[in-house]
Amino acid sequence: MHTGLYRAPVYEPTVDELTILKKLELGEDVSLGVAAKEHMAKRLLERGFAVQDESRHWHITDTGRMLIRRTP
Repeated sequence: MHTGLYRAPVYEPTVDELTILKKLELGEDVSLGVAAKEHMAKRLLERGFAVQDESRHWHITDTGRMLIRRTP
């Protein structure tokens, strides 16, 4: 039996995800520990809204910036 990754047809970011993206946009350091503490979803990585560097620090992508700018 093959189980695949399910993606809902419409992506709606959670409040926690938006908070993390806004922190990243402001240049705040968000490490893996902070991300886990803030309930960071892997969806941000999977959807390309954030990336991790070699030091496992999070950085916002241009796609992530567009997401928080369109969110009221």
